[in-house]
Amino acid sequence: MNEELNNRQELYEHFRFVVDRGQSLLRIDKYLVNKIENVSRTRIQGAAVAGNILVNDKPVKSNYRVKPCDVISIVMTYPPREIEIFPENIPVDIVFEDDDLIIINKAPGMVVHPGHGNYSGTLVNALTYHLKDLPLFQSGEARPGLVHRIDKNTSGILVIAKTEQAHNKLAKQFFDHSVDRKYLALVWGNPEENEGVITGHIGRNPKDRTRMYVFPDGSLGKPAVTHFKVIERLGYISLVECKLETGRTHQIRVHFQYFKHPVFNDNEYGGDMILKGTTFSKYRQFVHNCFKILPRQALHAKSLRFIHPRTNQPVFFDSDLPEDMQKVIEKWRKYIIKN
Repeated sequence: MNEELNNRQELYEHFRFVVDRGQSLLRIDKYLVNKIENVSRTRIQGAAVAGNILVNDKPVKSNYRVKPCDVISIVMTYPPREIEIFPENIPVDIVFEDDDLIIINKAPGMVVHPGHGNYSGTLVNALTYHLKDLPLFQSGEARPGLVHRIDKNTSGILVIAKTEQAHNKLAKQFFDHSVDRKYLALVWGNPEENEGVITGHIGRNPKDRTRMYVFPDGSLGKPAVTHFKVIERLGYISLVECKLETGRTHQIRVHFQYFKHPVFNDNEYGGDMILKGTTFSKYRQFVHNCFKILPRQALHAKSLRFIHPRTNQPVFFDSDLPEDMQKVIEKWRKYIIKN
């Protein structure tokens, strides 16, 4: 059950099948409809058009006939779930939009998709209202158009597909880790190096399944790689730029906890305590005032670079730091000047 919950939190799934030795020749779209729960033949065919269905590591068309011992792998946008989506007229910050995709600068505090007690007020509810004339947003799926996500209390850039073809092509890029994603984070302490790489498999914490955990020996979890660069040192905290090579749940947050530099005010990974600095009550009050200004983890999805699904040209989208992070950075700049 826990493993199923873990898998359901992925926005797309990599399916892999080895065809039985006694399998008769059968179109691959028919074969996969029988193998994958809650998926339509149309969606299978769309994945094939996007080059997302591989047989023995080579892309095939939907009319390919499977043979005994074929190894089939497929990247699918996640199939429907039994959650009713109610369109809600919620304002969203649209950075860019065309016929194929929409770029959103998500506000902190907004949940991306319904689930786990958040069945309204999410970004998906808002998009289902704003894009209600599009077939992809009339399907009743819990995650229409989503190919990645960011946490509720993380702000920043998200790309959402508006068509089935765009969805498949974008999902493939995220699956292949070919999307360039950069984040800005405030973290406790001063990393010794100006640049570095944090590695370590990430999986569910055995003691708390709602949180993630680093398994440095690779015994559990999935491989994860985070590149970082220190942008500004602010006394007892630092502003860092993070580039994701992989996209695991809570990756930056759990990697920096493992790195002994938790994200500032991250209440799930130890950043909501005063981890560096003096014992003076004036300093403690200063930090708590920063926590009040920034009542969330100090993490922002700054930019995305990927290949446009229609033009096949690289596109780049950027965003400014949200006001709460900017205010806290200014407070620390003034603090280190005075002290």
